[in-house]
Amino acid sequence: MNPALPSTPLFDRRVLLIISGGIAAYKSLDLIRRLRERGADVRCILTSGGAEFITPLSVAALSENKVYSDLFSLTDEQEMGHIRLARDTDLVLVCPASANMIARFASGVADDLASTVLLATDKPIMIAPAMNPVMYANTATQNNLAKLKERGVMILSPAVGEMACGEHGEGRLADVMDITKSVVEYLGVFGPLSGKRALVTSGPTFESIDPVRFIGNHSSGKQGHAIAAALARLGADVTLITGPVHIPPPRGGKTIAVVSAQEMHDACHKNLPVDIAVCAAAVADFRPEKHSDSKIKKSGNDGLTLRLIQNPDILKSLCQSAQRPKLVIGFAAETDVNIQSAEEKLKRKGCDWLVLNDVQNGAVFGSDHNAFSLITRDHNGQITTENWGQDTKESLARRIADKITSSLARP
Repeated sequence: MNPALPSTPLFDRRVLLIISGGIAAYKSLDLIRRLRERGADVRCILTSGGAEFITPLSVAALSENKVYSDLFSLTDEQEMGHIRLARDTDLVLVCPASANMIARFASGVADDLASTVLLATDKPIMIAPAMNPVMYANTATQNNLAKLKERGVMILSPAVGEMACGEHGEGRLADVMDITKSVVEYLGVFGPLSGKRALVTSGPTFESIDPVRFIGNHSSGKQGHAIAAALARLGADVTLITGPVHIPPPRGGKTIAVVSAQEMHDACHKNLPVDIAVCAAAVADFRPEKHSDSKIKKSGNDGLTLRLIQNPDILKSLCQSAQRPKLVIGFAAETDVNIQSAEEKLKRKGCDWLVLNDVQNGAVFGSDHNAFSLITRDHNGQITTENWGQDTKESLARRIADKITSSLARP
């Protein structure tokens, strides 16, 4: 395991925090800080009741994200609709969860942003009740909690103590550090790929002609970076080897920046052995045979002739390595998608899976979306093709990571 990971066990995890009404709402500010200290990306929904106790400005300042509150805000719907807000997270956490919020959630009411998101999400939900002890002990509240628990909602039991109203009993919000610990235990980096090492290549390579010119391509690195992040979320120790890109490296793991195909090849082999290799980089197939140490000048109206030679085949070399990873996945970017040719390429390269990208008209490069088919070969040599269609690169990366997890779990 990467020794840096335990200090940020929630790195690259996303938590949607719903803050409902009640004096305990002020503790959500400390909770935001504690989750962010552990690497989480925290987005917040502040209900009208919660806003009576804390301000959107304080929530935004601590989370460093926009605060959502209005279901019918056209601006919010344009930036992130309530359906996307409900799905674009790893965990929905309601803290504090008032008696009213719990009752509405149990009854399926959807009359504001918070309650609508709770119905629309397909992600795990955790709630931390906080209310007067008599309200908490009330049969209606206990029945509502039992109903939510039956639906798979995780309930963090409140503490026993002195309440803001002066009464003493069970109903006080659980300690912030205990809530943080529960989130870490559920979402922490010690996931299904814990103990596995992964190597991911991403972005383009630039092949130098002279000090100011190069041969390259339009790859943005978004897909490869998303795959590295998805594997890290599942606990893998990830090494990302990336060509020149303009996007930040994913948090967690190690990132190695290279320029040329030869540099990427050398870095890949230097970082073996690994359990998983995902070759998502758009590596230039050719490079100039000779590099000029000075800028090549134009000579009248004459053109420029370059002799190109083949670059090393990184995917094939990893498949043939004495330290071959258990699972090797290649990418093929084609303008003329042909499944049969892709299956032949999988056999020729010797990889286990091949992702076939349709890059006709360059539509995929730089986009947040992708469309591809996944070609897999099992231990018996049986080849299967799955058309995954179009989706966001992040969603496709998560699907690949989940499939990798399932594959490695099989004996």
